[in-house]
Amino acid sequence: MANSVVVATSVSLFSKYAQRRPSFFPLSSSNSIPKTNLNFNSQCFSNLLLSHSKSPIYGRHFVLRTSIKQSESENETELGLVGEDSAVFQLGEQKISSWIYFSAILGVVLYVLNVAWIDNSTGYGKAFIDAVSTLSDSHEVVMLMLILIFAGVHSGLASFRNTGEKLIGERPFRVLFAGLSLPLAVSTVVYFINHRYDGLQLWQVQDAPGLHQLLWISNFISFFFLYPSTFNLLEVAAVDKPKLHLWETGIIRITRHPQMVGQVIWCLAHTIWIGNSVAVAASFGLIAHHLFGVWNGDRRLAIKFGEDFELVKSRTSVVPFAAILDGRQKLPQDFYKEFLRLPYLTITALTLGAYFAHPLMQAASFNLHW
Repeated sequence: MANSVVVATSVSLFSKYAQRRPSFFPLSSSNSIPKTNLNFNSQCFSNLLLSHSKSPIYGRHFVLRTSIKQSESENETELGLVGEDSAVFQLGEQKISSWIYFSAILGVVLYVLNVAWIDNSTGYGKAFIDAVSTLSDSHEVVMLMLILIFAGVHSGLASFRNTGEKLIGERPFRVLFAGLSLPLAVSTVVYFINHRYDGLQLWQVQDAPGLHQLLWISNFISFFFLYPSTFNLLEVAAVDKPKLHLWETGIIRITRHPQMVGQVIWCLAHTIWIGNSVAVAASFGLIAHHLFGVWNGDRRLAIKFGEDFELVKSRTSVVPFAAILDGRQKLPQDFYKEFLRLPYLTITALTLGAYFAHPLMQAASFNLHW
C-alpha cells in the first residue's frame, strides 16, 4: 500500500443547511490510519487549507484515505440528497379533513369551469375559440395561436411566481394561476380533438403491423414522465401551501425535465398516428413550449435554491439517461422502489382510464362545436 494520502472532499448533506448558521468542519482523519502512513507534502497541504480559508465552503469536510489505490478500488459513497424525495405518500400522515377540502374544492372548480367556460349557453369558451379562429382560416395557425396563448399565460405566471406570492400570498396566487391556465388548456385540448383530422394528410401509416401497439405503449410511458409536483394534489388545489420543490429521486434521476420528455413522446406518438399538418403544428407548439420550460424551470430553481440546485443539476441531465450513462448519476440498488409508490400506481390507473375513455372525450368535445 502506498504511503501517500489522498485528500478528498465530500459534501456533508443537510436538507435545510441553507437556513442554518454557517458551520465549518475541521480537517480530520480516521483514527484507524497509522501515523507512519501520514506522509504529507506540507506545502501542498498548507496551500489547500489557504485556498479553502479564502473562500469557505459551507457544509464540507475532508476525508483522508491511505492510498490512491484504496480510493480507486472502493466504491464512492453516493452523495446524499439535497433535493426532495419525489412521489412519497405516507397514508398515515394524511388528514381526512384535507382530502375533504380537496374534494370540495375540486367540485367547485369543475362546476365553475363548466358554467363560466365550457357550457356554450353560459360560458365564454366558444366565444374565445371563435375570436381566435377569426384571425385565420387555417386550423394549423389557430392551433398554434391557442398553444401560444396558453403558453404565454402559463409560463408567464410561473415566471412571476415569486413576486406574485409575495404580493398576494401562495394560495391566492395558485388560485389565479389555475383560474387562468385551466380554461385555456381545456380550449386547446378540445380544439385539437375536434380538428385533428382537418389538416393536410402528410402520411398514412395506421395500417402498419404493430404500429398501434408500439404507439400505445409509447403514449402510456409518456404519462410516467409527469413532473413530481403534479403528484402533490393538496398543493395543486392550494389545500396545503404551494411550494416550489427541488426534486431529486424517481423520474428525476432519469431526466431533470420529465414533463418535457413525456410531452415529446406523446407528441411523436400522436403525430405519427394522425400524420397530418394539424398534428404537426400542435406537436411543434407543445414541444417548443416545453423546451422553453426547460430553460425557465432551471432558471427559477437556480434563483430559489442556489448551490443546492447546482449540485442536483451536476448529477442529473435533460436528455433521458445521459447522466446515468456518463456516471454522474449513481443509481441506488433499490432504485425501482422509488416507482413502487401510490402516485405512480394512480398514474397507471388514470392513464388506462383515459385511454378507454377516449370515445367519451371525443363525443364531449364534438358536442361543444368549438
